[in-house]
Parts: sequence; C-alpha cells; structure tokens
Amino acid sequence: MRAPLRVDLVRTNGIFSLDGQGFEVENNVWLVGDDDQVMVIDAAHDAAPIIEALGERALVLIVSTHGHNDHINAAEELSARTEAPVALHPDDTTLWDSVYPTRRPDRTLADGELLLVGEHRLSVIHTPGHSPGGVCLYDGGLSDGGGVLFSGDTLFQGGPGATGRSFSSFPTIIESIRTRLLILPLDTTVHPGHGADTTIGDEAPHLGEWIARGH
Repeated sequence: MRAPLRVDLVRTNGIFSLDGQGFEVENNVWLVGDDDQVMVIDAAHDAAPIIEALGERALVLIVSTHGHNDHINAAEELSARTEAPVALHPDDTTLWDSVYPTRRPDRTLADGELLLVGEHRLSVIHTPGHSPGGVCLYDGGLSDGGGVLFSGDTLFQGGPGATGRSFSSFPTIIESIRTRLLILPLDTTVHPGHGADTTIGDEAPHLGEWIARGH
C-alpha cells in the first residue's frame, strides 16, 4: 500500500516584479515526496531555507508552476547547490528569460506528463491564464480520497490568480479552472503558491461569482 504523500511548506518573502512594478509578496514553497526523495515546487526568493528543509533527502526535481520571477528566482541557486534539474512549461520561456537571460530550464513540462518522486506520481495539468505556461500538479491520493493539487497562482482560496498584467488573460484562467481543476474530486486539498490552503469543494460553488466579478 502506497504511503501518503509527504508535503512540507517553506515560506519565503521577496519582490514580485512585472510591467515595471514591484510588490512585496510571501510565497509558498512546497516540498513534496517521501522521507527519501523530494520535489520542490516553486523555488522562491531564497534557496537557503529550502535547502535546510530538504534535510538528508535527495532533491530530484525543481518544478516551476510558471515563470514569474517570484516563483523562480531561487531556482538557479537551488539547482547549482543540489544538482537537481529545473522544469518549466515552454510557454513561459519569455518570462523565464527576463530573470535568467543566459540560463535555460533543464527540461520542459507537458500537459498530462507524470512526474515521479519516490512512490508518487504527480500529473502535470496545463492551466494557462495567469501566465501562458502556468501548470498545476495533481496527486490523486489513495483509494479512499485525499487527493492534493499544487495550484501555483492559478487557483487560490477565494478565486483565480491575478490576470491584469502582461501575458495573462481572465477568460483563459476561468476556462482553465472550470475545465481542468473544478472537475477534480471535491475533497481535493489545494495548496496554492501564496496564502492559505483550500479545497476544490470549497471553491467550486463560487465560479459564477468570480466570472461576475471579472479581473
């Protein structure tokens, strides 16, 4: 019987920069796997606390849910210090290049791909809207439920990620959430890139409100 997915959270602080503006933000960095292997989701701001949280576990992959600077600006250092590859959806290459003009991600992410860490397999779900190459990662859990979604900046407690900036689209993010995320089991726990956890069941009834609210 497969053991539950181990999920650890590191919070880091820094500046999100886009369109000539900067905003102080706190990011959720998710460490996912088991007691031997781990995958880091969104290496944000500061590699040191992430490395400390790894302990003796082997880091197998650094996944970037999208290319905004506050989700990738510790990826290069974390990769250099651990020799773990960095993965990004190719549609966010332009955003990545604005942070790392001379360093490419080590590999790409594709919709439907399975990422292996220990005994676990996380599905890549392409959810454009907040950015063109935004992705979420989903682990369906055990047979009795308990699935987990790492939603990046696509879905938060209270609604979709922001779309009032370059490379974003409100209709696109709504379509991604409606057709790719709200179809998941209602008891799926949602771990976002910022802020508090939620569930698919808590968010699904509010889709119409988000559409009426707009951006």
